[in-house]
Amino acid sequence: MIYITQLIYIASGQAAVFEEFESMAIPLIAEHGGELLLRMRPAEDAMIEGTLEMPYEVHVVTFPDDTAFASFMKDERRQQFLHLKVAALRASVLVKGEKL
Repeated sequence: MIYITQLIYIASGQAAVFEEFESMAIPLIAEHGGELLLRMRPAEDAMIEGTLEMPYEVHVVTFPDDTAFASFMKDERRQQFLHLKVAALRASVLVKGEKL
């Protein structure tokens, strides 16, 4: 089982475009054996300490293995709407790990 954590930073005024992409992409996760464990928008006052900018959203997703994750990333339906994500994001950080 692999865990994917993504910190998402939205370009100014692009939240609706990002939501449109998410409405298409999130249902595909399960079709590739994955599960959305967490989709969260942290409040500005949630930061206790750190040097990173507060992200717009944080996602935590699991997939059975790298092959399933790659299959999701390459899904043709997701690819058709990927331009929306590109237009909406200012930056993102993806962290891949395993449960210890």
